[in-house]
Amino acid sequence: MSFIAILLALLLEQAKPLPQINPVHNVVRNWVRWVMRNFDAGKPQHGWLAWSLAVLGPSLAVLAVHWLLVWQLGWALAVVWNVVILYATLGFRQFSHHFTLVRDALHAGDEAAARESLAQWMRIDTSALPRSEMVRHVIEHSVLSAHRHVFGVFVWYSLLTALGLGPAGAVFYRVSEYVAVFTKRTPRPEAAPVSDAVRSHAQRAWAVIDWLPARVTALSFAFVGSFEEAVDSWRRHEAVHPLDNDGVVLAATAGAVNVRLGENDPAASGLVPELAHLRAVVGLVWRTVVMWMVFLALLSVARLIG
Repeated sequence: MSFIAILLALLLEQAKPLPQINPVHNVVRNWVRWVMRNFDAGKPQHGWLAWSLAVLGPSLAVLAVHWLLVWQLGWALAVVWNVVILYATLGFRQFSHHFTLVRDALHAGDEAAARESLAQWMRIDTSALPRSEMVRHVIEHSVLSAHRHVFGVFVWYSLLTALGLGPAGAVFYRVSEYVAVFTKRTPRPEAAPVSDAVRSHAQRAWAVIDWLPARVTALSFAFVGSFEEAVDSWRRHEAVHPLDNDGVVLAATAGAVNVRLGENDPAASGLVPELAHLRAVVGLVWRTVVMWMVFLALLSVARLIG
């Protein structure tokens, strides 16, 4: 079921991607805001309560629907439900629009347009960035987006599906990531600020939740890229920054395609980022998707034969 659901969701997402503003993401956003507004009282126990409600509430709701479909209507509709949830939680098209705008502007030599698109995407000041730094930012943000929107979802969905928990893993991973990002943002003037307790718990929980997916993504990049260089870069980075999940993914990427990533990172090595590296990174990501699909297909065949 995992292979079929992921394949159908990816095909559907390529044919009809969700817009950036859509009802599914709006529901999650409003849910998290409501939980924080009503359960964030600033104390440590309230921090865990608010985080648990925000993340586990949607995950358990999705799981309940999955089990209800399995018990009452059969596996076919449960697969459809899995496809729907995966369609909402994973996919390249949720971030590739920005990547395409920046890449096309750089190819056309329009650095002003590239800076503007990159600033809108990453919400940073790009006015003083040289061309190589713009390319570096595009690579880093694209790779991390691919990890969080695709490969991290693969890992948690596959693990929990194997345990009979349906698509709950995909929702758990994506909502956890959203809560971690939400609690770090500067709140709107009309919104109540997020307490330090909630912010701390959300960041610690996300670090734990993303620990395994980050290393699976890094290992996957090593397999489809330059293996020895990727693993060596990963090892050197983790020796300096042992708890940096994003850094592990970027270090493996840097080694896999021989590009220098990471600002002021003493463990960084490789060539200065150029436009050619954008094509290399796109190829790396797509080869990793193919590898994952082949792996899931083999697992499905083995399960059927067994």
